[in-house]
Amino acid sequence: MYKQLLKTVLGLTLGALVLGAAAQDSYPNKAIKLVVPYAAGGPADMLARMVAEKLGPRLGQPVVIDNKPGAGGHTGGELVARGPADGYTLMLATIAHNGAVALYPKLRYDPLKELKPVILIAESPSVLLVRQDLPVHSVQELLALARRQPGKLSYGSAGNGSAMHMAAELLRYMSKVDYVHVPYRGGAPAMADLLGGQIDFLFDSVGTAHAQIKSGKVRALAVTGTSRSPSLPDVPTVAEAGVPGYSSVPWYTISVASGVPDAIVNKLNAELNAVLKAPDLIQRWEGLGVVALGGTPAEAAQRNQAETAKWSAVIAAAHIQLD
Repeated sequence: MYKQLLKTVLGLTLGALVLGAAAQDSYPNKAIKLVVPYAAGGPADMLARMVAEKLGPRLGQPVVIDNKPGAGGHTGGELVARGPADGYTLMLATIAHNGAVALYPKLRYDPLKELKPVILIAESPSVLLVRQDLPVHSVQELLALARRQPGKLSYGSAGNGSAMHMAAELLRYMSKVDYVHVPYRGGAPAMADLLGGQIDFLFDSVGTAHAQIKSGKVRALAVTGTSRSPSLPDVPTVAEAGVPGYSSVPWYTISVASGVPDAIVNKLNAELNAVLKAPDLIQRWEGLGVVALGGTPAEAAQRNQAETAKWSAVIAAAHIQLD
């Protein structure tokens, strides 16, 4: 009886493995969802749509964008982490999931364990913008105004733990100034309120901010990378503008639920690497100040580990809290 039971268990296990392998070989055989955990129109949404446009034809299936804003990106993150681990739900993950997790001690899921990076998609320095009628024309003038009026100036972000939030909090910590954080459900509504004068400044991606800068509706004071942006050559870095050592460069991954089989992850990685080498995509992104990355899943995981260590230290030292 024991031998018969063992044969049955082994048979079922082998059958499951065969079916699993067959499913992976036929992947994908239906539409794929790419979750953007922020509102439409922001930096993450923009990048995701450009990737989906290229990835769908390579996989032979449509890649549909699904915006799921909320909780600083973690509404969408939890949805993906807890969803089917079959490779049909991807996510455009940001610093909120890949680096600033220490800001969220009460999450109902663990992004570092329950999300698996497939590939590094891109990095894109942000630009510090002020509303057009704010009487400052440099980083030092903005900081001087904040010191004269502590707690009066306000800045917007795509939500707690977003790249926009962390860039501003790093500046606050390094400059010893005080201002008010106003979190939104994405970068686009934050920009709308900057244009409307409801907030005083924000950090946005160079790409999504470029049109507003060019039109004169907002004023660019500095970029957050270690060098100037080719698309904004006359705008200094924050470090050049008087905050030595400052650097905050948002990076993005495509991630999936941690249980997605390696065979599917590797297939997605190969196709996404091909997407990121497309000359027209590279050209479009360079015009927006976005650098295409690529590489292996292991390299994406290593970048996330290094950034998590950096931002966990900043969050602790600066006593950054949820708003």
